[in-house]
Amino acid sequence: MATPPRVVAILGPTAVGKTALSLRLARAFGGEVVSADSRQIYRGMDIGTAKATAAEQAAVPHHLLDVAEPDEGLTLAQYKALADAAIRETWARGRLPLLVGGTGLYVRAVLEGWSVPEVPPNDDLRQALYARAESNGAESLHRELAGVDPEAARAIDARNVRRVVRALEVYHETGVPISQLQRKDPPDYRVLRIGLTMPRPALYARIDARVDAMLANGLVEEVRRLLGQGYGLELPAMSGLGYRQIAQYLAGEISLEEGAALIKRHTRRFVRQQYNWFRLEDPEIHWLEAAGDPAAEALALVRAFLAAD
Repeated sequence: MATPPRVVAILGPTAVGKTALSLRLARAFGGEVVSADSRQIYRGMDIGTAKATAAEQAAVPHHLLDVAEPDEGLTLAQYKALADAAIRETWARGRLPLLVGGTGLYVRAVLEGWSVPEVPPNDDLRQALYARAESNGAESLHRELAGVDPEAARAIDARNVRRVVRALEVYHETGVPISQLQRKDPPDYRVLRIGLTMPRPALYARIDARVDAMLANGLVEEVRRLLGQGYGLELPAMSGLGYRQIAQYLAGEISLEEGAALIKRHTRRFVRQQYNWFRLEDPEIHWLEAAGDPAAEALALVRAFLAAD
């Protein structure tokens, strides 16, 4: 590996083609993939999270897939520690770490060196906060957060109830705003950020096709199995795109066609949230048009990055 060490990050919204590009780059440069996806950490949740297939994982080493059961929590601090270790171990093998995913929180925590507070979850407090969000609305929790930690409130979308709850939990447990605990100590390696994007109509069409393929490949059976194993919809893992809607279908609340339409609609909304994390005007991200074949340009970028002093 070159000195100082290097990391290539492949970013962008869901369904844009990050997995395919990461495999191409890994084969070309002796790379290993470090996943930055908050849903692919769960075992048994493969189809609905668009996890790399067994064949793809056999061809290129992947890290941070299947590290938790669906009823286990993985804090941001735990994820960052695992990702940092995977990156170091990849260097030790003389290979190139590729940080790949669409979870902006994970990507930024690793690449910006966030100091994430190690505050154990308080389940009673969490449930009380979630109950308030359910009864009074998510905005009420966000207003409370704005009162105790305006900086965190500005950074967290009010609709992201889980992050709002975590920020309030940290504050109530420590008496210190999470924004003060989440300081940054940038890592001492060089980073090439490659972003994939495409016009929204094309991306939405690709999302629709992906959802149809997930259903054809057994998403209903995957959700039925998880529910049969006792994993309920109250779990954060089961709130992921696709799982709640298919569970509603299995409960007879909606038709399969209605479930598919809901998954597509919610995924498009999720894409808009992802672009808030990965901004097209960010000068540190080399944005590539993914509607065609971005591989040639990406290969040239990585080649120049690795050759630079």
